[in-house]
Amino acid sequence: MTATPSDLLLRALDVPGEPPLRPLPAVVTELLRSLGAPPRLAAHLRAVHDVAVDLADWVRDRYPDLAVHRDAVLFGAATHDVGKTLHPEELSGPGSAHEAAGRDLLLDRGFAPALARFAATHASWDDPAVTIEDLLVSTADKVWKDKRVPDLEDRLVRALAGATGREPWEEYLALDDLLARLGADAGRRLAFQSAFPVHP
Repeated sequence: MTATPSDLLLRALDVPGEPPLRPLPAVVTELLRSLGAPPRLAAHLRAVHDVAVDLADWVRDRYPDLAVHRDAVLFGAATHDVGKTLHPEELSGPGSAHEAAGRDLLLDRGFAPALARFAATHASWDDPAVTIEDLLVSTADKVWKDKRVPDLEDRLVRALAGATGREPWEEYLALDDLLARLGADAGRRLAFQSAFPVHP
């Protein structure tokens, strides 16, 4: 018996995965179901969201006095590529049309601009107006597959050091250790994503 596209999407959203991946926020799961999202996109969003949970929790624990909107980071990670439902060719090839399209899709669905923005900002961490939340979403979108981006990491280190008064080298070492640990499971996350088709 062949799995239907909706069956594959439900599996991508619900299968525990290896390593076990946390579920997406319920509102995002419902959104992806209503859009008939490609299964591979759902799997990708779960992988990035899972890493974002670890990043956000690390920031919360290491920087208890730093005001970071954890729920916004998790929503941003869970929806950063939602525009690829409109540009599925960008699931398997390059392109940035999904960024503005994703933001507009979320706005059209009634999500607040403060949440919808991540779909458009996750690839533009060099913007002067970028927030720590934006940097965390961008970092999760890279480190889930163990990709290290020095400019992005330096920007995050400067933001953390500036917020705490600690030395940048100290923050770099702590962040580097975390990203190395998160990157260790990249192969299994990639295998989870690859198990689902781009086009059902």
